[in-house]
Amino acid sequence: MSINLSDKFGKGITPRQFIDGMTKNKDDFIDWYNRFEWPSEDDKTFFESLRGRELRCFILMADWCGDAVRNIPVVLRALEAGDIPAEVLVMEQHLDTMDQFLTFGGRSIPIVIFVDAGGEVLGKWGPRPEYVQEPMVLFKQSNPDREAADYEAKLAETRQEIMRRYGEGTAYHPLVIAELRKLLQSI
Repeated sequence: MSINLSDKFGKGITPRQFIDGMTKNKDDFIDWYNRFEWPSEDDKTFFESLRGRELRCFILMADWCGDAVRNIPVVLRALEAGDIPAEVLVMEQHLDTMDQFLTFGGRSIPIVIFVDAGGEVLGKWGPRPEYVQEPMVLFKQSNPDREAADYEAKLAETRQEIMRRYGEGTAYHPLVIAELRKLLQSI
């Protein structure tokens, strides 16, 4: 089933408006943005080669979300290189869209959605790089009962492992770039 988001054109805010309006995690978001470096000149050239293509991007996120704070600055750098227009859809204001892009049946953000000029969804990425997301995938597969006595403890362990995989620095940035590149090459 194809999804068309043309009704969302102009309903979001610009990434700059999002950043300027952040009430949580703004300094961290800007820090990750400023610390970005291209993994390779080849990656930078690839994203620059997207200029002039009929691509647009919607980013479902919120300023309270740690994954958005870590990943979206990298996404924005890639979009800027490709001159791909982006609109931020703050999740709480666009639940209708969020509910079309659930992860394991739940609302996980950020979700980066690429569409064509007519609004047809071409692909999506998120909420985390696959390597970082892997512990959550395993957790969800192994713990289907949210009412289980040890569910919250295991979820806390999973979140710790996710943070360990992100690490302290920018080592995960190339993962985001590689996955975005793979997605865009498939479109």
